[in-house]
Amino acid sequence: MKALKKLNNYFLKYKFLLLIGLFFTVSSRVFAVIAPSLVGDSITQIENFITESDLELEQIKKILIKNILLIIGAAITSGFFTFFMRQTIINVSRNIEFDLKNSIYNHYQKLSVNFYKKNRTGDLMSRISEDVSKVRMYVGPALMYSINTLTLFIIVISYMFSVSPRLSVYTLVPLPFLSFIIYKLSRAIHDKSSEVQKILAGLSTFAQETFSGIGIIKSFSVIKNRIKKMELISRESKDKNMSLVSVQAWFFPMMILLIGASNILVIFIGGKQFINNEIELGVLAEFIIYVNMLTWPVATVGWITSIVQQAEASQKRINEFLDENPQISDFGKKELLTSEFPIEFKNVSLTYNDTGLKALNNLSFKIKNGETLALMGYTGSGKTSVIDVLTKTYLPTKGEVLIGNQPIKKISQKSLRNIMGIVPQEPFLFSDSIENNIKFGKNNANKKEIISSCKSAKIHKDILNFKNGYKTVLGERGITISGGQKQRVSIARALIKNPKILILDDCLSSVDTKTEEAILSELKKLKTGISTVIICHRISTAKNADKILVLNKGKLEQIGTHKELICVDGFYKKTFELEQANLN
Repeated sequence: MKALKKLNNYFLKYKFLLLIGLFFTVSSRVFAVIAPSLVGDSITQIENFITESDLELEQIKKILIKNILLIIGAAITSGFFTFFMRQTIINVSRNIEFDLKNSIYNHYQKLSVNFYKKNRTGDLMSRISEDVSKVRMYVGPALMYSINTLTLFIIVISYMFSVSPRLSVYTLVPLPFLSFIIYKLSRAIHDKSSEVQKILAGLSTFAQETFSGIGIIKSFSVIKNRIKKMELISRESKDKNMSLVSVQAWFFPMMILLIGASNILVIFIGGKQFINNEIELGVLAEFIIYVNMLTWPVATVGWITSIVQQAEASQKRINEFLDENPQISDFGKKELLTSEFPIEFKNVSLTYNDTGLKALNNLSFKIKNGETLALMGYTGSGKTSVIDVLTKTYLPTKGEVLIGNQPIKKISQKSLRNIMGIVPQEPFLFSDSIENNIKFGKNNANKKEIISSCKSAKIHKDILNFKNGYKTVLGERGITISGGQKQRVSIARALIKNPKILILDDCLSSVDTKTEEAILSELKKLKTGISTVIICHRISTAKNADKILVLNKGKLEQIGTHKELICVDGFYKKTFELEQANLN
């Protein structure tokens, strides 16, 4: 149960509610065990009435009616406390589930890009949903029934020994065997639970990837192959679950067998004691009721053990991610306090840890506040890596990056990204209205601001042509609109933020040249004081930039303006001539 120690902080947070729940649990059990003693007393009174002539019928009736009323009262009181026990402890478990899910989700947000490269979406979802649900069963029902069982055992066994020690010993003989069986079965359940959770994560991942890539699957006509693979994974999942269930299935039969053995011992040993006048008939009846009263708690020991083992396996999986530290931490970092944002790279090199690829090699350049920088080069030349370093997605392996004349490594990610408007190479839109997708850049934006940013991104007219206009709900990842429309909505989302640094990562590739010219023209009007970095492959996108950088294998190959670079042999001039030839 080492992995479950992580939950101790949550128990401390709700300690007062748990203590109240403990009070309700103990109280409910105390009143529950009153009934057997009253039943035993009633039988003893009837036995005395039959064997002795001193007692009158009316006296017996009064005693029995009194006992019956006490039994009913005790049952009602026990039920009352049981209700509040469930309301208290189960509610605490739901609160812990809520807190744990939020903790995991918040931690996911802090983890670096490398973490998401190594782990699949389905696995992330499985740990925050299925695994947390297993843990909730431990902090709720398992905890409640554990307290319930322990309380009942202490009260019942103590009373049994006070009445008849010898009969109590024989009654409890099967319990050591029960403990040994539980130990053995719980070990097997733990191992099999871990396997079930892993295969469930794989199943979730496969389903998520299938639904996300359904268009590709259909276009390549590989539906049957995917169905067969799903059947294989599902069959493996079924086999693992059946293997787990086959072990769990031993619990209840073993419980019933051992409880049955206790009943036989009570009747046999207690019967002999009664015949020898060592105990009264009421005591024998009382012990039979106590043994059967212990049937469900003893049976739940196996169920609780199963829950705890599954929760331990799930919490261990959760801890793997919670123990993962972000590669870039904001702890101790400063706010970016400046009104101007020049950008400077000083001998910057970047090597990706996961691949060992050297993406940037001793790169140096500088752009003044409000200038536009265009980055060009062949695929894999390091253009996107410049953006990765600039947005502090990765820290440079060597060298220094300055923004607003402050070293980026000393600036918090939050402060840095608050001043940035980023349009990624692959625009991501949420399954929400167009309006809300744009407001993602500025949550409190009004209608006028939304329309203004959309006009600048040349998407306003397209949106008005949609049936529901700005209220149009997009499909997952914006699948219901074209690639060019997605890019322009993403640009509008970045512009509405009023950024001080605007980053466009090849985000005009899906729009035609005319629309591209119109968007760049609008950006030129808006960009007073805005430092802009554009990754592009077309000369039409780069030609109006204040500086153009041509990268090759992470190194600076060319730098200059459009007029300067078309006069120098190299990548830029070659690209320019190819574009001109295509136009002609």
